[in-house]
Amino acid sequence: MRALAALLASRVLAVPAAASALGTARPAQRDWTQVVSQTPEGGFRMGNPQAAIRIVEFLSLTCPHCAEFSQAGTPQLMNHVRSGRVSLEYRNFVLNGLDLAASFLSRCASPQSYFPLTHAILASQGQWVGRMQALTPAQQQAMDGQPPLETMRRVVAAAGLDAIAARHGITPAQQRACLSNQAGLDRVLQMQQAGTNYGVTGTPTFAINGRIAGSVHNWASLEPLLRGR
Repeated sequence: MRALAALLASRVLAVPAAASALGTARPAQRDWTQVVSQTPEGGFRMGNPQAAIRIVEFLSLTCPHCAEFSQAGTPQLMNHVRSGRVSLEYRNFVLNGLDLAASFLSRCASPQSYFPLTHAILASQGQWVGRMQALTPAQQQAMDGQPPLETMRRVVAAAGLDAIAARHGITPAQQRACLSNQAGLDRVLQMQQAGTNYGVTGTPTFAINGRIAGSVHNWASLEPLLRGR
């Protein structure tokens, strides 16, 4: 694919600098954070499919601002998702070759493991990005010269992303099978193009009930938009 060739041509290391009154017991409230499914658009949605507020976050796994929101904003957002009033969908919007490899790997997880794995990748972003930046020029060139799927596998191993995935239940054999799936890689690139067509120009970008909220980039700016809806 031309899009794949263009992403990989720029080097995999091109990384940019969420009782009644009688006293009878109330039924237990459903925890909607335990409901996760893949969407037709290719993302993963957590929460009530019929939620009054449907949030889509377009994210890059190499984006420092996405990592910051995952740490500071996502735990707050989970309280709203848990109630069933809000749903949260992640759609990968890859910005570079390293992001492509990390996003490809994250989607090897089952729906129930996708969010924990994605959050773990974001939480350790500085470590695995740093490992890639420490590679020698010769090591970088050796990966750049491989077929796309082989490049993805080598980048995942070199960055230590394979170990993160293993801690979230994805065995080495499962990783090899998943990272050998050209259709899976193509899907990530298709999502990036679809995001561009949607109007996404950077990450994180949030869409609320189908409309991009252009001024939202952190919890302080997102939280007021959840009131009164």
